Amino acid sequence: MAKDPVRVLVTGAAGQIGYALVPMIARGVMLGADQPVILHMLDIPPAAEALNGVKMELVDAAFPLLKGVVATTDAVEACTGVNIAVMVGGFPRKEGMERKDVMSKNVSIYKSQASALEKHAAANCKVLVVANPANTNALILKEFAPSIPEKNITCLTRLDHNRALGQISERLNVQVSDVKNVIIWGNHSSTQYPDVTHTTVNTPAGEKPVRELVADDQWLNTEFITTVQQRGAAIIKARKLSSALSAASSACDHIRDWVLGTPEGTWVSMGVYSDGSYNVPSGLIYSFPVTCKNGEWCIVQGLSIDEFSRNKLDLTAKELSEEKDLAYSCLS
Repeated sequence: MAKDPVRVLVTGAAGQIGYALVPMIARGVMLGADQPVILHMLDIPPAAEALNGVKMELVDAAFPLLKGVVATTDAVEACTGVNIAVMVGGFPRKEGMERKDVMSKNVSIYKSQASALEKHAAANCKVLVVANPANTNALILKEFAPSIPEKNITCLTRLDHNRALGQISERLNVQVSDVKNVIIWGNHSSTQYPDVTHTTVNTPAGEKPVRELVADDQWLNTEFITTVQQRGAAIIKARKLSSALSAASSACDHIRDWVLGTPEGTWVSMGVYSDGSYNVPSGLIYSFPVTCKNGEWCIVQGLSIDEFSRNKLDLTAKELSEEKDLAYSCLS
């Protein structure tokens, strides 16, 4: 029997990431090849004409799964009835701007969009925040949409997770699909901690730990970490534009695994509301290793944390606590 369409909101839909993301959703990359979708696209009034152009292209592509398109600059219309919300729109930091200025702009954006989602989205709407500062934007959204369950508000660290998988794959000259269980801890920023302590590679001789195969702790504890942390900046330097294709693809991965489940024995990284696991302060949106089943995520428990890792987990938590304080100061 044909499935009912799922309504998926993409904010900032006329931007670079949005333009890469909406065809992926319409093609079934996010929710599966048998799941019809209705796309809701929101952008700011100056982008209305470009947004309409994206809608025209979606019509022209004749995607069989795409059952409707809403393209609007009105947050209420965009949020009405949506089952999944991918929040790509935000205020980017510009040269000469202080962090507090950027934070203030994003606090006001996420405050108003939280209100529209809370009042008009479908019950049990799942929210993924992509726009930076992603963790703190998600926290603001949670604060101003109290009736949306905290488990339903997440931020994107899957891009960092996938970058880490890619770096290991390149280093060992193995297929990326044979590498699993990296972890991104903490903030989607340059303090994030890409952790390969529990990562394995599928080899002809069975699963082997990455540390054993790489056999170079110095590289894993220094250059590997900084490469993943600073990959976004490296792409801006190369493209003169920020990551769009990879960000869109990882947003699809994040939602797909959340909705359809992670494979047995595999975890992924998601920015979720901390419950105090691994001595991370509760009340932060922090990236943890999670497994997903029946549309719910669950933090992987009981992983060993050595002293090197502990320091990294604490450092990124400290930055997130500072960001949280800065965001709250913008509200007063």
